[in-house]
Amino acid sequence: MIAGKQTVDDALFVETAEGPALLGSRCTDCAAYTFPRQGGCPRCTGSSMREVPLSRTGTLWSWTVQGFRPKTPYTGTEAYEPYGVAYVELPGQLIVEARLVQTDPQQLEIGMPVELTLTPFRDDESGRPVHTFAFVGVAA
Repeated sequence: MIAGKQTVDDALFVETAEGPALLGSRCTDCAAYTFPRQGGCPRCTGSSMREVPLSRTGTLWSWTVQGFRPKTPYTGTEAYEPYGVAYVELPGQLIVEARLVQTDPQQLEIGMPVELTLTPFRDDESGRPVHTFAFVGVAA
């Protein structure tokens, strides 16, 4: 559980004083960041990686709206609703692919500031929501 919420995979997250953050890794040899965490560096092939919380804020690098239900093995909610998908640049770290809370193109602009949040993805067998990570636009 992260922030009191069931997630798709608790290994993707870490609690910080500011709230949940994505848990990545950083190569101690070349300083490359990865998400999700990895045991080896894709840049220098080193194996000296350490876990680090990634920035909770970033900028919208690119985006689209997923307007149709993805093919199997998609396991989202039964009642499909379009959702935003983006690349978010985490300053000084990396660009991560994530969902967006907003789906209205009028609310989305490349370069806008965004912040990490947890959003419902599907329900578990008991009908409780299971959350995934997403980004939401914030005031500059």
